[in-house]
Amino acid sequence: MRPDLSVNIAGIRLKNPVLAASGTFGYGTEYADLVDINRLGGLVTKAITLEPREGSPPPRTVETAAGMLNAIGLANVGVDAFIKEKMPLLHKFNTAVIVNVAGSTIAEYVEVVRRLDGCQGIDGLEINISCPNVKQGGFLFGSDPQTAAKVIGETRKVTSLPLIAKLTPNVTDIVSIARATEEAGADAISLINTLLGMTINVETKRPKLANVTGGLSGPAIKPVALVMVWKVAGAVKVPVVGIGGILSGKDALEFLLTGASVVQVGTGNFVDPQCMMKIIHGLEQYCQEKGIAKISEIVGTLEVEK
Repeated sequence: MRPDLSVNIAGIRLKNPVLAASGTFGYGTEYADLVDINRLGGLVTKAITLEPREGSPPPRTVETAAGMLNAIGLANVGVDAFIKEKMPLLHKFNTAVIVNVAGSTIAEYVEVVRRLDGCQGIDGLEINISCPNVKQGGFLFGSDPQTAAKVIGETRKVTSLPLIAKLTPNVTDIVSIARATEEAGADAISLINTLLGMTINVETKRPKLANVTGGLSGPAIKPVALVMVWKVAGAVKVPVVGIGGILSGKDALEFLLTGASVVQVGTGNFVDPQCMMKIIHGLEQYCQEKGIAKISEIVGTLEVEK
């Protein structure tokens, strides 16, 4: 008998706990010739902003030891074009669609969410509070519990869709921020976003990224992501989404054991387009070998000596 990999997170029914992470799967259709999208638990679109954004100048990505740096700059078509041009293409797929939302001000977040709220085919919204707040001199919305809660609270007022707060790891106390977003109305919490990093060309004595700094992702950040997921999962009542360096079924299992209900795969999609298919198979195989009837049974079962 095949194990049941289905999960329910924040009211969103998923076939399995494997989702494509925002920014690594385009608008959800770019991988259609390479991946059976219908087999995925779901997909998270690239960040959508109120107005179209060209993003940062190139070079915008660079490979690093056990990972990569990116400084894409939230390049996207804008919310209106996304609703008109991209969403209709996603209707043909039988998988959950979660739209990542970004903004430079709280008012922008609210307006994007308001417009997406009436769009058919969206199962949930992931609020990217790792964005710079232009009214606070570039201070990240997610760097402070009060500001993070304000974004979630205001967007909560204009939608009935499930809200997932996506947290930045570039903070001192991620638990306090997670709790603040939960209290403000987040239905789930996803973490972690990328770590701030940079790399240098020693011959030219210049940064390899035009933006100088970028977001570090890939296997290099998995240990950091795991400890943050473990801490947050033990501190909140809402479901947690684990992100960071997941390239195999075993990687995904580590996050589930630490308390994540589902996982997102990002950089792994660049390394191997079939990465998520292999992870799903790996989870199924593990459950069969261990006699586990339902994948949700292992969530949060990490044994820690006290």
